[in-house]
Amino acid sequence: MSDDLFARATATTGTYDASAIEVLEGLEPVRRRPGMYVGGTDERALHHLAAEVLDNAMDEAVAGHASRIEIVLEAGNRLTITDNGRGIPVGPHPKFPDKSALEVVMSTLHSGGKFEGKAYATSGGLHGVGVSVVNALSSETTVEVALERQLYRQCFSRGVTLGPLEKLGAVSNRRGTSVAFVPDTEIFGELSFKPQRLYRLARSKAYLFAGVEIRWKCAAEIITDDTPSDAVFQFPGGLADHLREQIGTRECATADFFSGNQDFNGDGAGRVEWAVAWPLWSDGSYSYYCNTIPTPDGGTHEAGLRTAIVKGIRAFGALVGQKKATDLAAEDILVGAELMLSVFIRDPQFQSQTKDRLTSPEAARLVENAVRDHFDHYLADNMERGRALLSYALERMDERLRRKAEREVKRKTATSGRKVRLPGKLTDCSSDDPSGTELYIVEGDSAGGSAKQARDRKTQAILPIRGKILNVASATADKIRANSEIADLILALGCGVRKDCNADTLRYDKVIIMTDADVDGAHIATLLMTLFFQEMPDIVRRGHVYLAQPPLYRLTVGAKSLYARDDAHRAEIEAGVLKGKKVEVSRFKGLGEMNPGQLRETTMDPKTRTLIRVTLPAEYEERAGVKDLVERLMGKNPEHRFAFIQENASRVEEEAIDI
Repeated sequence: MSDDLFARATATTGTYDASAIEVLEGLEPVRRRPGMYVGGTDERALHHLAAEVLDNAMDEAVAGHASRIEIVLEAGNRLTITDNGRGIPVGPHPKFPDKSALEVVMSTLHSGGKFEGKAYATSGGLHGVGVSVVNALSSETTVEVALERQLYRQCFSRGVTLGPLEKLGAVSNRRGTSVAFVPDTEIFGELSFKPQRLYRLARSKAYLFAGVEIRWKCAAEIITDDTPSDAVFQFPGGLADHLREQIGTRECATADFFSGNQDFNGDGAGRVEWAVAWPLWSDGSYSYYCNTIPTPDGGTHEAGLRTAIVKGIRAFGALVGQKKATDLAAEDILVGAELMLSVFIRDPQFQSQTKDRLTSPEAARLVENAVRDHFDHYLADNMERGRALLSYALERMDERLRRKAEREVKRKTATSGRKVRLPGKLTDCSSDDPSGTELYIVEGDSAGGSAKQARDRKTQAILPIRGKILNVASATADKIRANSEIADLILALGCGVRKDCNADTLRYDKVIIMTDADVDGAHIATLLMTLFFQEMPDIVRRGHVYLAQPPLYRLTVGAKSLYARDDAHRAEIEAGVLKGKKVEVSRFKGLGEMNPGQLRETTMDPKTRTLIRVTLPAEYEERAGVKDLVERLMGKNPEHRFAFIQENASRVEEEAIDI
């Protein structure tokens, strides 16, 4: 299938034959599946459009053809990005003689000047989809090109060309490309560009290439914070200037930052720039870039820098006779550091179109070789500085090894160091460190299977239980001990029960009750909380127990889906962001009905989920209030429950009853 076509089977009819194959031409695949190209339809994806256009302008600057970029955000969510580079070619395209090269670039996927590396030695755009995707996802796009003292313009809407290339006449003192676009509300809803976010993006790009001047302008009426309405960025010191601003007045392990830049060996092979500082009393941060593109998940260039620094600090330790330095790890020297790394390489490979992670194998070797000599010189040129940084790293290594020893003790059972015996149906996480790990208690094998596929294998464990567990508030101690579901749960947690309960030996950082968003699910969650209140109060008291918040409804408008926890949340969404739109509503009968991707996004991903922490109020500790209520509702005497229902039934709204 050609690159500009996208075919898929549709099951709208009862038969599957040739007529069931739908062919999407031009930029229609982008509008049908925006997540494949910009990562979704949320605020992050919206701002990815701005980054795509800005990256093209930056490529002109990095290639040495542009010295100035202007970013203008106007009312109506209209963004214009202009550079003074060479300008997109406007002559007829050899493959499409009836179209200008400009029209081909704007309206055809996988078209551009960055495939063979002839027009650009290093660039952020590689696949020829960036600006055409912006065009496809915008309700209006206007491109102006000043080329050879002539001004040209062409307009588009939702990827469709509105008319031929216009020649507007002669211009002087102007060259380059201007792209103005308005994101399509059919795709992004009512989302708007955030001035502060765009301002920070513009500022960071100026740091990444010291020779470029970036001008920022924003309509004053759309600014709701302290973001300036206009500014000019130009930083001759590059990343070192940025780091100096980040550190401010914070005290660091060394007075001088480790910063510099180095061209890679080979004609046009690229270059690397870095800046690292080690603040003493605060957390640090990492910023990684490739060809001015942010790569927040790091990648091979990050690995090269880590290797160079670890090898360097170990070698310096050997130089000064510190034998312990051979045990130093990357986390000892880099966790907590303020680190910025920028590389420019030919034909970089990324994990996805959003370019969150660099995967080019050669980047690790290039960065390590370039940085290592500079770091060795940084340490040895000033021995006191080198010793201070070595001492900083050794202190963190000692702390790391101490914590590791404590964790190993905690994760052993009380049976003289024998291996921990775990229930067979527990799907455990791979991490040996309880910090950051989670145990999901799920209802049934179906939900358990979905959760196993949705989980993060390193930190998330899954324990399925069968139906409604024993109500411990009305059961004898012998009956509780004999219950296999409760026995498996106690075994998996490893913290003991009642007077022997010790949260310090808990095998997980979080214990998350994840049941269906219905009455039966609420009942099971209540039984589990009763178990924790009575048998393991210490882990509740320490804040280790949580309730997951799975959705009950999926609300779909076009390609956009939102999730609602309950009827009230559904009504709030329909009256808010989806007001006036035709909404397709799906009701989840249970967690097992959700596919792993939906379960991860809505309920298990720490970035997008919502958890409710279960706590023990002071009244519970005093054997009153909450504890009395638990005993009344969950205890042996049914008359107490009947009385509670009679007292409170009048407060329940009829429409709120789940039938």
